[in-house]
Amino acid sequence: MKYRAEIDGLRALALLPVILFHGGFERFSGGYIGVDVFFVISGYLITTIIISDISEGKFSIINFYERRARRILPALFFVMLICLPFAWFLLTPSDLKDFGQSYIAVSTFSSNILFWWEKDYFSNASELTPLLHTWSLAVEEQYYIFFPLFLIIFWKFGIKWVLILLAIIFLISLSIAICGTQYSTRPKIISGSFFLLPTRGWELLIGVFAGFYLKYKTHFKSYFANQILSLLGFGMIVYSIYFFDKTTPFPSLYSLVPTIGTLLLILCAVPNTFMHKFLSLKIIVGIGLISYSTYLWHQPLLAFSRQYFLGITLPTHLVFALCIGSLFLGWFNWYFIEKPFRKKNNIKKENIFIFSSLAICIFIVIGLLFHIKDGYDDRIPNEFKESFNKKELKICNFNFLSKNFKSDNFNKCMLLADVFLVGDSHAAALSYSLANELKLINKKLITITHEGCLPLPGVIGLKSPQSCSDYINFLHKRVFVNNNFVVLSARWRFYIEGTRYDNGEGGVEPGGNFRLSLINKDEYSDIVSYLKNRVKQINKKVKLVIINQIPEVGINVPNWYSRTKKILTHSYKEYLMQNNLVNNIFNNIDGLKIINSDELVCNRETLRCSTKIGSNLLYFDDDHPSLFYAQLISKKIILQNF
Repeated sequence: MKYRAEIDGLRALALLPVILFHGGFERFSGGYIGVDVFFVISGYLITTIIISDISEGKFSIINFYERRARRILPALFFVMLICLPFAWFLLTPSDLKDFGQSYIAVSTFSSNILFWWEKDYFSNASELTPLLHTWSLAVEEQYYIFFPLFLIIFWKFGIKWVLILLAIIFLISLSIAICGTQYSTRPKIISGSFFLLPTRGWELLIGVFAGFYLKYKTHFKSYFANQILSLLGFGMIVYSIYFFDKTTPFPSLYSLVPTIGTLLLILCAVPNTFMHKFLSLKIIVGIGLISYSTYLWHQPLLAFSRQYFLGITLPTHLVFALCIGSLFLGWFNWYFIEKPFRKKNNIKKENIFIFSSLAICIFIVIGLLFHIKDGYDDRIPNEFKESFNKKELKICNFNFLSKNFKSDNFNKCMLLADVFLVGDSHAAALSYSLANELKLINKKLITITHEGCLPLPGVIGLKSPQSCSDYINFLHKRVFVNNNFVVLSARWRFYIEGTRYDNGEGGVEPGGNFRLSLINKDEYSDIVSYLKNRVKQINKKVKLVIINQIPEVGINVPNWYSRTKKILTHSYKEYLMQNNLVNNIFNNIDGLKIINSDELVCNRETLRCSTKIGSNLLYFDDDHPSLFYAQLISKKIILQNF
């Protein structure tokens, strides 16, 4: 295969936006499309290599996998090895357990499946996941397994039938992706569309078609056409980087913009065109050459730095330094790991397979140990261990999105319930403690929660608007009726204000913003008056108790104490100021029973809020109550209402 410097330049164009996106630079809100550019490039290069060998009668599946192993595994395993001590010293037990699971998944080329099941790629938690980026490697590795076998099986039927079958697969894959991201309301399906090969395969196939075209055809002969189309392709990629964001359905029809743009550059960035000259610049090609190793390094650098600073938003200059640092580490990896292993004279075929197999086994064993040992929780002081646990009610505790929501057990719980606890993840955090406290007075609790969804009719949800709407409709028909006793708990301020929490003292919640919007905007001019009236209406129908906004910290509390052993307090004044709007809504509703959770942990004289009482931590992250704090809130609910 003839070397094309501009393809390495195109790799650089894919790499840099991804790094800057993960760094949190808002101007690169669509930088994640760099992965899609990589997919098209991979499809093109691998296809060119395979069909050239097949047409010459010298293709060997063993030799193909050997080349892939040399290219991918040594650099990947080196980064995983270096991550190990940082994971041990910086991650909490639960995070280290998750890290162990990712070790197993990466080693078995299935990390995209693991993260599909556990992560939202665009969530705050994903910013703290060191190996999240390996999902795209897993997609490519799975492609490397299936695509050569496909060509070996169907090549005998002729290129025409191969292309017809690939076109059918392309259309099916694209259709599934569109259905999953643009029409499905189920988070797991939406997430699966992002992470899995069946909905990403069509992007690789765009590169495959480019490989077939350039193998049997030539580049366009018209200089003008190549110039215009290559510039158009570059513009499509740049447009996607700057104008796409986390809310853009992906992959979907929108994905055609950067992927077709990449196709145009592969086909049309020929010598003498402006884009060929630009992409062939030495510095651009140099970044492209180290793009794989740099990609491997950038996410661990950013994630471990955020872990070190306890999840606090990193200053811009530090993030920029980390992005530059990933380039230097990428060069190191490329020069000292990638290049030596790719030379067959240095390491024989048998040895590369032995090395790869041995490394895979070692990392799987390490991952299993982290999982079995629960992240080696004996690394943290005993008095903090309970705060790292997130217990929820096992019986009559239902997430609206779960499979068992409509089971017979659910209906039995509905009939026997004395108290309903509804809301988002803050309500789920209370379920275990409130159920235990109610049990002492012979009362039974049922919890019905939906993450990221404000439990009031008429607003659009945070993660899944349709399922949130279904959840709210269910509450309206089955829970907010017949004098039921209902406890509402949610992260009120975040939904109404739509801003990340900043405690004014260096503790700033990572991640993006979100603001609720009304379904029927004609009835109310603003969401504040709408929510006030909705709460009033519910309060007339049921025995309603609302837990006000739990004081947020802006810093992961268990991480702070396990790392620093220092006392952590935060500003009560800042809490009151940021929650003034929410508190006014509730305080101005006659007869509404409010549980002021802040009174349990904040001092009006010192204007400071605690994060620890005795040996008990009050949070299991930066804003959810620990079991101990949840117990305090639960006791207050019972004291004031029974």
